[in-house]
Amino acid sequence: MIDATDVPADLRDAALATLAAAGIDDGHLSVELVDAARIRVLNREHRAKDEPTDVLSFPIDGPAAVAGPRELGDVVICPAHTADLVEATVHGVLHLCGFDHENDDGEMLAMQAEILRTLAGHSTPEPPGRKADEAAG
Repeated sequence: MIDATDVPADLRDAALATLAAAGIDDGHLSVELVDAARIRVLNREHRAKDEPTDVLSFPIDGPAAVAGPRELGDVVICPAHTADLVEATVHGVLHLCGFDHENDDGEMLAMQAEILRTLAGHSTPEPPGRKADEAAG
């Protein structure tokens, strides 16, 4: 069972759809919206990039089986640096699930585009790719 109580209600469907697409059916995740100053600090501390970004992911247990309740991790989004909160949520949750667009052959971004197409009322064109300075960590 997925515990998404720490995901803003308007982003919960996107987070749950992403987990389902990744084959994850148990665990807790958190999505937090922060200001530019906070995400800049996190980006500097965890990625050595002293600038704000759109979304960061902090996986904990990952997609593998664990002995106790699974803690998938945290997604932190800065609305001031994000054109689309739903897309940022999908992107961040995919990172929690072990996907990495910087090291795959386009699988993560293709999956992201497909998830966005399946979400009712969300029409985002297929992304050509994210700039490296906008990529989640």
